[in-house]
Amino acid sequence: MLESLIAGSALVALGAFGTRRRAARREARRKAAFPPLGRLVTVEGRRLHLVQIGSGPDLVMIHGASANLREFAMDLAPRLSSQFRVTLIDRPGLGWSDAVPEDTPGEQARLMRLAAESIGVTRPLVLGHSYGGAVALAWAMQAPVAGLLMLSGVAMPWEGGLGLWYQVTASAMGRAVVVPLVTAFAPTRQIDRSIAATFLPQQPPPGYSRAAGVGLLLRRDALAHNARQVNTLLPHVQAMQPHYDTIRVPVEILHGDADTIVPAHIHAVPLAATLPDAALTLLPGLGHMPHQTQPEAVKAAALRLAARAGLRLD
Repeated sequence: MLESLIAGSALVALGAFGTRRRAARREARRKAAFPPLGRLVTVEGRRLHLVQIGSGPDLVMIHGASANLREFAMDLAPRLSSQFRVTLIDRPGLGWSDAVPEDTPGEQARLMRLAAESIGVTRPLVLGHSYGGAVALAWAMQAPVAGLLMLSGVAMPWEGGLGLWYQVTASAMGRAVVVPLVTAFAPTRQIDRSIAATFLPQQPPPGYSRAAGVGLLLRRDALAHNARQVNTLLPHVQAMQPHYDTIRVPVEILHGDADTIVPAHIHAVPLAATLPDAALTLLPGLGHMPHQTQPEAVKAAALRLAARAGLRLD
């Protein structure tokens, strides 16, 4: 009996060691394949990764869950860089930005704002996609902004679960066991299926996975931080919601009416009714990724926002 337990424990340990070694090799390859695109600035001892392009009024873009700033760098940011000085920031814990212990939308917004200010960005327009919408709202409640663009943004409390992956990674055991296995062994076809589900009812553009740097998410730390952020988001949104009426700047809300990940009727529609100066545009038949599938609609919303904010464009 004792010999069997010892043998079984040895096999488990050997398997865990092999998983860690394979995960480390794959992480090294992914980091080499997707290096930082811009600069790393240090804020309160933590590095944040920023990219800045273009000229004009300042526009900060905040990416969503399971992503990094390459999500915007591949199309939307260059598309807007002739009218705006666009600043992209990896949210803490994702991309090339360091994680923070107090991993809330408010703390993320504070550190990202300080990072932006360190390179000369003050009172910008702030665009937030998906989870980034909650961060954008927190930013606007902390400090002056010129306006907000909520793009498929999380804003309101919701009911129900977040899917199997987040159920599993809500536990310490899930993060300790499942996350390394995903890093070490997740096949490309499974990753492609997950991406495709995010885009429904549209399809991802060709080459999306590489252009968006999806490999950066598949590191153990990034997967764990991302899961923690999503799993703990609801109570922070509940705490923020009563204070939305303090946001007195122009807000453009752009949302696909076929979005099943962040449904418009739960988030965009009630947010538009809450904010004092909001304009809601529902995009017929569009899902969760309009910046990839309809970037000109997002550009039009950014231009409307700039006009409403009284900003002069070149």
